[in-house]
Amino acid sequence: MYNKNTVYIIGHGKTNIDNAITDQFKIFFIGFVIDTLTDEVVDAKASATIEITSEFISSIFIGKTFDSIDVAVEQEIKRRYFGSSQRAIIISYKDAVRKYKEVKEKYYS
Repeated sequence: MYNKNTVYIIGHGKTNIDNAITDQFKIFFIGFVIDTLTDEVVDAKASATIEITSEFISSIFIGKTFDSIDVAVEQEIKRRYFGSSQRAIIISYKDAVRKYKEVKEKYYS
């Protein structure tokens, strides 16, 4: 399904204590499949209690690049996602970009 140039990175962040995601998973996370040749997100899924939430979050990230943290992505999340996990999505995104940059530097430089 994914070509050999892709890597899997998970970013995580905390949700509110009264969030259903916290009850089910204890922490919020997003898994990203990233093409190391283009730095493009080719797939993403989030820990969510409702499938449409994960699909919506995926739609924000697929096609974006992970070469650096993009303020426009953060603004898009703030403009489009109004669930209680908004802050956790942003933190997860930034965590994943940081991890991806480490992986890319270590294995793909």
